[in-house]
Amino acid sequence: MAARTKTAKDRPSYRCTECGWTTAKWLGRCPECQAWGTVEEYGAPAVRTTAVGRVTNAALPIGQVDGRQATARTTGVAELDRVLGGGLVPGAVVLLAGEPGVGKSTLLLDVAAKAASDDHRTLYVTGEESASQVRLRADRISALNDHLYLAAETDLSAVLGHLDAVKPSLLVLDSVQTVASPEIDGAPGGMAQVREVAGALIRASKERGMSTLLVGHVTKDGAIAGPRLLEHLVDVVLHFEGDRHARLRLVRGVKNRYGATDEVGCFELHDEGITGLTDPSGLFLTRRAEPVPGTCLTVTLEGRRPLVAEVQALTVDSQIPSPRRTTSGLETSRVSMMLAVLEQRGRISALGKRDIYSATVGGVKLSEPAADLAIALALASAASDTPLPKNLVAIGEVGLAGEVRRVTGVQRRLSEAHRLGFTHALVPSDPGKVPPGMKVTEVADIGDALRVLPRGRRAEAPRGEEVRR
Repeated sequence: MAARTKTAKDRPSYRCTECGWTTAKWLGRCPECQAWGTVEEYGAPAVRTTAVGRVTNAALPIGQVDGRQATARTTGVAELDRVLGGGLVPGAVVLLAGEPGVGKSTLLLDVAAKAASDDHRTLYVTGEESASQVRLRADRISALNDHLYLAAETDLSAVLGHLDAVKPSLLVLDSVQTVASPEIDGAPGGMAQVREVAGALIRASKERGMSTLLVGHVTKDGAIAGPRLLEHLVDVVLHFEGDRHARLRLVRGVKNRYGATDEVGCFELHDEGITGLTDPSGLFLTRRAEPVPGTCLTVTLEGRRPLVAEVQALTVDSQIPSPRRTTSGLETSRVSMMLAVLEQRGRISALGKRDIYSATVGGVKLSEPAADLAIALALASAASDTPLPKNLVAIGEVGLAGEVRRVTGVQRRLSEAHRLGFTHALVPSDPGKVPPGMKVTEVADIGDALRVLPRGRRAEAPRGEEVRR
């Protein structure tokens, strides 16, 4: 008798317990999540077809859909409202990610307390700390409110039970990687667990009209930990940025279904908590009576917000065959490019054999090309030991041929510099409308920009070296 051929139903199938990836044969390592020893055998899924179901809500012409249900409600923190596009929309799910210790829990606890009121309860669920630890932080930052409820849970079913008991208008979960579902195999923080927890909370938010703030962990590269599907499911993705050694914190919108994605909120972290900064430019400036060599000011755009920042440079004689190139707050590649342009196009030969240190003030990070001209002028000023004129800002991108290119938002940058009292600006050609009372000098290349250095000392070589012009 002929042997019976195995059908698809008889063949074994294998599935990864971490991410749910399936295969027809066993593998020691899951190709999807790169986890070892997680591929296990299970019965091959039967082929199913979905029958036509009952419609819960009839389709309407888009003009008849009530848009008032998506009206944003303020969080009580103006800078966060700015990034969110006006506040929290009922039913919206927001994912806030950032490095450990940057201030995510402090900010969200402050938001939870300010958003709570008689008509809107707030539930704060912590999975990383005990309730008493969160209470101590609330005392320190004055985040106590009778309508703010606190629970320490790591079980998804318990979190959903708290939602039925409290019926909050705002849920804060710190963090999504610490909560697990008992129905899903795998440790908390695994891909399958994160997907299940996020999916359950998103469904609860949409059904109840409840706003949800989720805290997410990041990897060592700064990306949001967990499956990429998490970022697709939520409505808003925010990144909390900042150097732990500086006071400045930035909340940057990466995805926003209810507003613009180029908004940035500025905060200051201190012992009493975290506060929004409506005018943060003062953190990035050093006020001096007289200008100092090696410093130049520029205006950067963080989202739509112009910020005046200071670039500093220092050159010293090198004691090693390969001179040092150290940067802080600046991209090393762009600083190296400005050094090459100054040496080849600006005829400054004193930079190649010296140690060069460049940094920004206040912990701000300058990555946009509009800061190229300020970096180049700071390096040239440090090389010649000649200070730039007082109240000068430099805006422009510098190309490899030495040309100064136009950048976006020049008028907004000039208006911010004029508001802070700066009277002279170096900009690319055709800057547009200039604020009254401000002197604007258009420069075509790096040679034109270097002419702002005083003539008497511009050609002097630092410590016996030659600076050719």
